Amino acid sequence: MGHSIDQDGGEPAEGRVQAEVARRVDGVVIWIARHWLALFNALVALYLLLPFLAPALARAGLTTPASLLYSAYSATCHQLPERSYFLFGERPLYSLSALESTGLEEGQSFFQRRSFRGNEAAGYKIAVCQRDVAIYGSVVVAGLLFGLLRGRSRTISLKIYLLLLVPMAFDGLSQLFGLRESNWWLRTVTGGLFGGASVWLAYPYLEAAMREVVQSEEMRLK
Repeated sequence: MGHSIDQDGGEPAEGRVQAEVARRVDGVVIWIARHWLALFNALVALYLLLPFLAPALARAGLTTPASLLYSAYSATCHQLPERSYFLFGERPLYSLSALESTGLEEGQSFFQRRSFRGNEAAGYKIAVCQRDVAIYGSVVVAGLLFGLLRGRSRTISLKIYLLLLVPMAFDGLSQLFGLRESNWWLRTVTGGLFGGASVWLAYPYLEAAMREVVQSEEMRLK
């Protein structure tokens, strides 16, 4: 059987449909390439805000959606309560000894502590740790700043990037091996350096790549 033909002898209807689908796909590709930064900023902001929703849901008694958020983010964060911020409690952050006086049992293991999400006295922890809040927050801020400086910003060198990672590596590893104990502001500063440096290393390359996509697609469609 042959392709269906328009009554006026034009191209087959199937060919017209395929051409229309291809045109729409090309339009989506160009739109994404032009708006990639806004999409990235929105996605990272959403990823940062959802962990703040978890304690709000827990406080409201909506334990199932709160547990879903805590469980989802536990795949990427240790969620130790002594290294996390709390909402709706006596303090925004607690030492391990302070937590043990507000409901956390003494002598619990790493995995037992990370499962402690809070209570009415202590409040409820944000679903990512203090360092992750700083990392994702700095990615959003740096992404917005990159948008303001678009076309005038240059990528940092890999050497500078690695240098900016040293503080977080030292802070995290020395704490991991029990050589010292970090604190909330060190986690914030080192996480912020990592997040901001990552943006300034990667986003200029992404910007150049997306411009090439737009230019090549527009040339092909002419």
